[in-house]
Amino acid sequence: MKIMAIGGHAGDMDLTAGATLAQAVMDGHEVVLFHLTPGEKGHPTLSARDYAKQKIEEAQAFAATIGGKARFLDYGDGELPVNEAVKFQVADVIREEKPQVVITHWKNSIHKDHANTHLIVEDAVFYAEIKAFERSHPPHGVGRLYYADNWEDPLDYNPDVFVGIRQEAYDLWLKAASHYAYARGETGFQFLEYYKALFPVRGLPHGFPRAEAFARPAWSRQVRLNSIAERG
Repeated sequence: MKIMAIGGHAGDMDLTAGATLAQAVMDGHEVVLFHLTPGEKGHPTLSARDYAKQKIEEAQAFAATIGGKARFLDYGDGELPVNEAVKFQVADVIREEKPQVVITHWKNSIHKDHANTHLIVEDAVFYAEIKAFERSHPPHGVGRLYYADNWEDPLDYNPDVFVGIRQEAYDLWLKAASHYAYARGETGFQFLEYYKALFPVRGLPHGFPRAEAFARPAWSRQVRLNSIAERG
């Protein structure tokens, strides 16, 4: 199986879904981290140009550490548009990579790039599977769509999927995430400490020492049974 995590900035999916992705690679699956912008305008001392170069290198190091692949679009931090052109760019990558699972941002965010990524991915997944859209790659349908647990995307976020994370996957994620200077607190907020603390919060109520949480689209939460005695 191939899993694609699509984030507004390099690092978004790495921190919110990275342990799940690392564990998936350990279990024999393929992983693609697809970053729509580097997220380069948040460093207190580096120029946007220099920080973009650093963030891209950090994203590549994260992906290499967990055994995945990093891909990028060429948009600027805070400048990610919502239009048909970018939606088809993302749809083209989905068709090329052929993931069965896509992970992205929840719709309600304090960051416009996160909210815009949600809107872009929703349509891109749809465009990717429609045969009538003739592109350079054949159509591909994504089987499952999930929204990651991001502290900047909290409004009305109600996760209903909890992935238990094994110790070795957690350790690998921690090693990979530490490549990011912003995760280590260089830009101010202690991102890595926040997400480390979130693992037991999401895991313990569901019987795991640690877990990452995800939400599904409302339509995919529907369970169809022939009998109420069946397990959904």
